[in-house]
This record gives sequence, structure tokens and C-alpha cells, in this order.
Amino acid sequence: MKLVRFGPAGAEKPGLVDAAGKIRDLSGHIADITGATLAPASLDKLRKIDPATLPEVPKGVRMGSPIAKSANFIAVGLNYADHAKETGAPIPPEPILFNKLANCIVGPNDDVMIPKNSLKLDWECEIAFVMNQRTRYVEEKDALKYIGGYCICNDVSERHFQAERSGQWMKGKSFETSGPLGPWLVTTDEIKDVQALSMFLDVNGKRMQTGSTKTMIFSIAHLVHYISQFMVLEAGDVVTTGTPPGVGLGMKPQTFLKAGDVMKLGIEGLGEQEQKVVPFKL
Repeated sequence: MKLVRFGPAGAEKPGLVDAAGKIRDLSGHIADITGATLAPASLDKLRKIDPATLPEVPKGVRMGSPIAKSANFIAVGLNYADHAKETGAPIPPEPILFNKLANCIVGPNDDVMIPKNSLKLDWECEIAFVMNQRTRYVEEKDALKYIGGYCICNDVSERHFQAERSGQWMKGKSFETSGPLGPWLVTTDEIKDVQALSMFLDVNGKRMQTGSTKTMIFSIAHLVHYISQFMVLEAGDVVTTGTPPGVGLGMKPQTFLKAGDVMKLGIEGLGEQEQKVVPFKL
């Protein structure tokens, strides 16, 4: 299934995408799409619903993040060998983990606002996964059973905050609107091989990132296993898994986003996002 949330920010309704690509309203069956919705028994019930019996949602409706009420938003740094190379960083011996605040999550096509005092705003096309149950001390061979679905994340990053203002990376990763998710949350049964998905990101129509999940240093299964050795993940928590090469930080000369720029990004099987960069405002 492709699960979605649609409608005004803060008042989204749950839905699904039918075989013809039309959004269907699920609000007659569930209140929202949360971690509880992704439990195997809950997804089995949703699969039994005939999409044709659900109201069709008008075209052009705003898409929200496909998951609501995530308590935690974890990110992985330098997880693509070709991205590490472009930044001049060594291959990490273990996954690099950092936090993004969950309140930076927005819809896939919402504006990205330049944070106050920003100097180096950058893009990162990533695949994220969402947990379907409480996850602790998981073996790698069982890890994918704990994932409810996959979606696109644009891990928008302020490099000056991240690397030049001292402290932890999260300062450059958690500002308002820095976590667009969606458009869909695709259940794991629809993805044949999550480690073989093509990825792209354009800025103003120019291709910046071309990559594949094949070049991940640490696989998604390993990440679930690894993270669960240090913390408990809850149903609905989001983990975004790193980006392929082509970020502005790695270019010569370095290139960063400015007001009016448009980012378009996509991952095979997970749809596409598009965001406009807008000036800071209170």
C-alpha cells in the first residue's frame, strides 16, 4: 500500500493511493496514520478494504507528511561511500547517528524556509523508514520485520550551523521545515529490494544528485539492528539513512540554496517531492 495524509497543515486526513494513482480517503476507517496504523495486524485490515469503496480526494490537495505523531526522528550521517568521498571524509567504521527534531517534519511539497542567520543551506535526498513496533536489541536477520514502510526524506541541512558553530550536527539539521517527508509511506511488501533503488535530486531543473541505495555503507537492516543496541525505537519513529553524492557542500565551488530555488527529488517506487525555498519569516 501507499499511505498518505492530505489536507491543511495540522488537520490532515488519512488516505491511500489506489492502483490508478488516485488518493482515496481512509478517514471513515481510521483517524490518522500513526505508528499504531503500521502494526502488521492493522495493515492487514487496511489491505482488505476495496479502494473503490473509499471517497476520491480532489486533485491538487495538499499532501502532508505520511506519518503523524512521530516521537523521534533519527538520522544517519555519511552512509554512502560516494558521498563520503566527495566530502573528503573517511568511511566511518560504525554508523554516525544524530537527531533531527520531529517538529521539523513537513509535507513533501511544503516550502522550505531559510533559517535566520543561515549562510550555507543544502539539500540531501534520502530514503527514510518508519518503525511499526517497539524495537530494542534486534538481530539484523529480523530487522526488516520492524519496519512499517519507506518514504522520501529531504534532509535539508544548514552546513554553517552543522559544522562551523561547534557542538553537535543537530543544530544544522533540526530547524523549522528541514524535514520534508513523503509523498507516500510505501509498505515494505511493495519494495522488492530496498538496497537497489535509484535516487535523484534537481535544483532549478539541474540534476545535482544521482545515486542508488546500492552504495550505502550500512544497509537498512544493519541500521535497525545497530540503532536498537543503543536506544529504543517506538512505532512511528522515523529514521533517515543518509544521502548519495551531489550535495552543495561537496561541489567545487560549493553551492548553496537561496530564496526562490526549487528542489525536486525522487526515489524509485517512493514517488517525488518538490519544495520552494522561501525567506525567513516569523
